[in-house]
Amino acid sequence: MKYEKIMQDLKAGTYHPVYLLHGAESFFIDSVSSYIEKNALTDAEKSFNQIVLYGKDVDFKAVVDNARQYPMMSNRRVVILKEAQAMRTLKSLLSYIEKPSPQTVLVLAHKNKPLDKRTKFGKSVSKNAVILDSKKLYDNQVPAWISNYLKSQKLSIDPDAAQMLTEYLGQDLSKIVNEIDKMKINLKSGEKITAKLVQEGVGISRDYNVFELNKALSIWDYPKIMRIIYYFEENPKANPLVMVISNLFGYFTKVAITQQNIKASDADLARKTGVNPFFVKDYRVAARTFRPAQIKQAFISIHKADRHSKGMGMKSATPLGIMQQLIFEIQTA
Repeated sequence: MKYEKIMQDLKAGTYHPVYLLHGAESFFIDSVSSYIEKNALTDAEKSFNQIVLYGKDVDFKAVVDNARQYPMMSNRRVVILKEAQAMRTLKSLLSYIEKPSPQTVLVLAHKNKPLDKRTKFGKSVSKNAVILDSKKLYDNQVPAWISNYLKSQKLSIDPDAAQMLTEYLGQDLSKIVNEIDKMKINLKSGEKITAKLVQEGVGISRDYNVFELNKALSIWDYPKIMRIIYYFEENPKANPLVMVISNLFGYFTKVAITQQNIKASDADLARKTGVNPFFVKDYRVAARTFRPAQIKQAFISIHKADRHSKGMGMKSATPLGIMQQLIFEIQTA
């Protein structure tokens, strides 16, 4: 079941006997688990009817014993097993999963990796539980997710602001939401998060950031490119080299796709590259700026820069030196 559907049902007061929340993206798992923990019971009911267990500390017997108890002065019990992936006897819950207590809501929060549904236990869970497959979003899916999340908070965001959050925080939805929550404090319902607000809230320089680096590369503004990478050298905590290199890989990937599909419509190109249609024109400009040989060299140089940043092949290189070499190789290709 999709995260949105599960949350919709929970907010409508519909609870099921067993939930398996599993996968690599912890944000969705934490959101569902936290909502059930906070809202399935009243504060008065929680004292006798809600318990949070941790997989590394308990075995299946403790989980079953708590789940089989009858609720006291309440219609239901809530048993939340966090870090379920760490419980060695997890599969021994099979008999309970096949016949769960109708008065209990059992939540299995299985983080970092998905449960193997091909096993006997996995098949039983698939048949008898509400399952959330919590997968990591691709980079090109994050800006749209940010926009939709803010709609649920009765706010909106400029496309460049959403892109900027993605460039700096990557796929970590928990970090993104944490930064959004900070910005929300000073916003009223219906207001919009702008790039300026993101810059101020996250601590991003207005003129010297990966977003501006991409723009400078698009028109090959060499003086500005150099100013930006010198700024990165002086402010490494705000602009870690690994983040800059990762951003460049994504940028040139989109430029390459655009160059190969230059005659496509803006809507089709936005779909192929995974960017907001607002930015398609920028990638069209970049696709005309770079020769195919330069784009090919960009990927070679980015791979080499990534190795050098990790101390492989060029141990004494500085971040500035790595970036200068990368830009020089692309320019002269």
